[in-house]
Amino acid sequence: IFSIVVFGSIVNECYVNKDSRDPELHCIFNENESACSYGIAVGIIAFFGCIFFFIVDLYFQQISSVKDRKRAVLLDLGFSGFLSFLWFVAFCFLANQWQRTTMSKGVLQGADAARAAITFSFFSIIVWVALAVKALQRYRLGTDMSLFATDQFTTDPNAAYPGYPTGSGIESTETYQSPPFTETLEANPKGYQVPAY
Repeated sequence: IFSIVVFGSIVNECYVNKDSRDPELHCIFNENESACSYGIAVGIIAFFGCIFFFIVDLYFQQISSVKDRKRAVLLDLGFSGFLSFLWFVAFCFLANQWQRTTMSKGVLQGADAARAAITFSFFSIIVWVALAVKALQRYRLGTDMSLFATDQFTTDPNAAYPGYPTGSGIESTETYQSPPFTETLEANPKGYQVPAY
């Protein structure tokens, strides 16, 4: 949402005329086209990146390969960190150019949109840093089997199923327990036949 506010406000209101006689539109940020172009580009990249990673998060549990899951988490981590940096540069660049802008009638017309672009680029830094931290936590949980569930099983189909982990040694060494009922149990109850496989 922040990216939409940034590139939307720049596109809609941050290109103004110097005066009524000059029909050419100039960027409101100190007439620096690079400032407007950079803000628009970062906003669009962030918007489409959010859509992509939203779709990846929806289908994450259906990714069966552990390596593909790990790649998805690493891609999310890298992209979030990279966009945090891009938004930091955008905030500094737009704020610097806005500070150097001389106020005129045309500039005052789009001043609120320029301030909104600067403010929401600052908020975007915080949001993308939080997303990067969340992706880092998700990556660190990679050893947890709830995230990468099939990593501990061997690939040999004839291998035995892994047993339960051994206890701490506090349990008793006697592993046999008497049955809960005192009736005698028959090996093959009447009417039941052991299936032959």
